[in-house]
Amino acid sequence: MLTAKEKQFVEYWEKNRDKKKQLLPQLLPGLIIGLLMGAAILIVLDSGWYERANMVAATQLNPYILLTAVMAIAIFSAIFYKKHKWEMNEQLYKELKAKKENTYSQNNAANQPFI
Repeated sequence: MLTAKEKQFVEYWEKNRDKKKQLLPQLLPGLIIGLLMGAAILIVLDSGWYERANMVAATQLNPYILLTAVMAIAIFSAIFYKKHKWEMNEQLYKELKAKKENTYSQNNAANQPFI
């Protein structure tokens, strides 16, 4: 048998699984996580803890390329994070549906007379 929380999740996921699979709803919330990762890269680069890397970056690094790379990392990590989360929810949904059907079939088998 499914618990009340599991039943609520199954009902929620049946209604919202198609909306959550689209790219734009996955991109917007995950973009915050991606931007945090990009900000961490910029902080490490700006902190000066590795002087040789800072010297090379100051002479050879184009700031536009750096910002483009940070944005690419942010967008990639946002999409990857949300797609992974969607896949985990989909897997849980399938497991709960299988559990529900297994319980239902066992109850029917128990009520059937043995021939």
